[in-house]
Amino acid sequence: MHRAKPRPRRRSARTLLTLALVALALGGGYALLGVLRGGSNPAVAAPAALSSPAPSPSTASAGDPAPAAPKPSVSPSPRATAIVQRGAGTYGYASGGTDVVGHGRLFRYRVAVENGIGVSPATFAAQVDAILDNTQRGWSAGGQFSFQRVPSGPVAFTVFLVSPQTAITKCWNLIHLHVNEYGGVNCSNNGDTVVMNMNRWINLTGYYTGQTDLYHALAINHEVGHSLGHGHVSCPGPGRPAPVMMQQIKGLHGCVPNGWPYTPSGAYLTGPPTR
Repeated sequence: MHRAKPRPRRRSARTLLTLALVALALGGGYALLGVLRGGSNPAVAAPAALSSPAPSPSTASAGDPAPAAPKPSVSPSPRATAIVQRGAGTYGYASGGTDVVGHGRLFRYRVAVENGIGVSPATFAAQVDAILDNTQRGWSAGGQFSFQRVPSGPVAFTVFLVSPQTAITKCWNLIHLHVNEYGGVNCSNNGDTVVMNMNRWINLTGYYTGQTDLYHALAINHEVGHSLGHGHVSCPGPGRPAPVMMQQIKGLHGCVPNGWPYTPSGAYLTGPPTR
C-alpha cells in the first residue's frame, strides 16, 4: 500500500515571532522588516519607507486641488520695526544746502531730525532733497515751483522727522483723528511745518510694503503739497494712479499706489476735490 507523504506543518505565529526576534538580533532593523514582509533580501528592504513617513490625514495629496490663498486685507499691515516712541524733543538741523531746482515760485526749506531717534540730519536731508529735486515727476516738474534747501535763515517750511509721540504734539490740528489707527500721522501744520512720523517713515503703510522709496516720495510730496496750497482729492477712477494729494492711508478706492504729483510724461495727477 502506497503511503502518502505527511503534509508539512505550517509554522505557528509563535514560531514566526521567534524567528523575527532572532533576525533582529543578527541583522538589525532592516532584517526584521525583511522577515515580516517576506522579502528575499531583508538587509535592503524598503529604506525609503523609513525616511518618507506617510502623510497625515490633513495633508493634501498630489491630485488634490491647491487650497485657496487667504484674501488680503484692504490695507495689509507691514511688519513693524521697533523704533523710539519718544525722542528728546530737541532737534538737529542739516547743514549745507542745495542749488535752486526747478522754475517758478521759490520755496526755501530746512530739514531737522529729532534727537535720540537714531537718524542723522544729513541722512534724512539727502532723502528729502532727492524727492524735492526731482524735476521729472516732483512738484518742480510743472514749472510752477522751485526749491532750495538752506542751513538757516527765513524758510517757507521745515521738514521734520520725529518720534511718534512728538508727531502727535506737532500735528496739533490733527489730534481729532485716530492717530494710532494708521500707525500715527504725518502732517503739514499751518503750511510751514512738515512732519514725518518716524513710525511711518520706517514701517511704511500696507499699500507700500517693500516700496520704501515710493512711500517716502508720497509722504514728502503729500505734506509739501499742503505747504504749496493743495488740498485733498479722491481717486479719479479704478486702475488709475492715486494722486499724491489723496489720503491714501485711508484706502486707494480702486486706484493704484503712486508717490509722485506728475507722470513721467509731465501730466499732473489729480482727482475730484474732497471736503
